[in-house]
Amino acid sequence: MNEPTFYYDLTSPYAYLAAMRIEDLIPSARWQPIAFAMILRHTGREPWSFAPDRSADLAEIARRAGERGLAPLRYPAGWPQLTYSLAPARACLVAEQAGLLRELTRELFAAMFVRGESLADLKATLAAATRAGLDSEQVRVGIQQPEIKERLRLATDEAIAAGVVGIPTVIVGERCFWGDDRLEQAAAAAQAAGLK
Repeated sequence: MNEPTFYYDLTSPYAYLAAMRIEDLIPSARWQPIAFAMILRHTGREPWSFAPDRSADLAEIARRAGERGLAPLRYPAGWPQLTYSLAPARACLVAEQAGLLRELTRELFAAMFVRGESLADLKATLAAATRAGLDSEQVRVGIQQPEIKERLRLATDEAIAAGVVGIPTVIVGERCFWGDDRLEQAAAAAQAAGLK
């Protein structure tokens, strides 16, 4: 049976919250960055973060972060529309080749939601790569490689085929658990399947 898969996009604060605790709940999960914009295009949905009034979600995110001892979230100017880029997700795939996917993912989330840096600025992504222990020049070159771009496209297609409509989502077997608030259910399913 396949390992549980944690699908995420780096512009999602809910995915950030999930990334900060999924290793404790489902240590066997495979981390998989995807291009959430392509999921939205496929489903025709508009995310909550595009709504004129998103105060309820932002308050809920702040509450969860506080309960978990995380730093207060800071959102970059223009988030999420003006901060979206495929470069950070591609950088994660470069990091995966070096065995540093989780480290870079956490650094990128911290850049976006702790320091309030826009990941549309390549310098922010490369600085996060350096903090994660990667060579920033190798990352700069790597994110332009056709095979890295293709891997991100294929991972996103895989997510769509698996039924992912939002992020974060954890797939356990054929079941989708969408949302930071469903990680415990995903963990229980993984444990029941002997995959935790």
